[in-house]
Amino acid sequence: MARCYSVFVPNRHPPLPQIWLITDARNDTALERSLARLPRGSGLIYRHYHLPPVERRARFDELARIARRFGHSAILSGTTRQARAWNADGAYGAAEKLAPGPATWRLVTVHSLRELARAHRARADAVMLSPVFPTRSHPGGATLGPLRFHLLAARSAVPVIALGGMTRHRARHLPTQNWAAIQAFAS
Repeated sequence: MARCYSVFVPNRHPPLPQIWLITDARNDTALERSLARLPRGSGLIYRHYHLPPVERRARFDELARIARRFGHSAILSGTTRQARAWNADGAYGAAEKLAPGPATWRLVTVHSLRELARAHRARADAVMLSPVFPTRSHPGGATLGPLRFHLLAARSAVPVIALGGMTRHRARHLPTQNWAAIQAFAS
């Protein structure tokens, strides 16, 4: 059986949220409503790659303010330096982009054992392991499936966040209570 990790990252940050809303162009119009409906203490991972830089920053500031009003964390998809400059609670992305430092959470995207090893070397605070299930964003794309997810999650030295086709129901059947979604909260 795969190990289940606590969501507390000792001596670094407050507890890591269990539920994460990830932004993009598809769910932008529902984000304010979705943030209000999430359990207090959830997390927002802001991507919005489709926006020009000035508009992307303005939309981040707006959503981060709303997120914090509901007790949520606001993580920026970008470098740790950019996350600090934008007053984000952390940075999200590939291990190579996220420099170590105690001032911010570092959530690293992981799709394989090799990437998990890179995340460990980069001293990630948590990994976003994906895609667990088929997704609308990558129809027909390869997935980990529950078994492979369990095997990779068991090898992680840090908390694991499940991503890819996730719902509350699917999260209950994984070795972690931490999960993220892009469109699951929009309805």
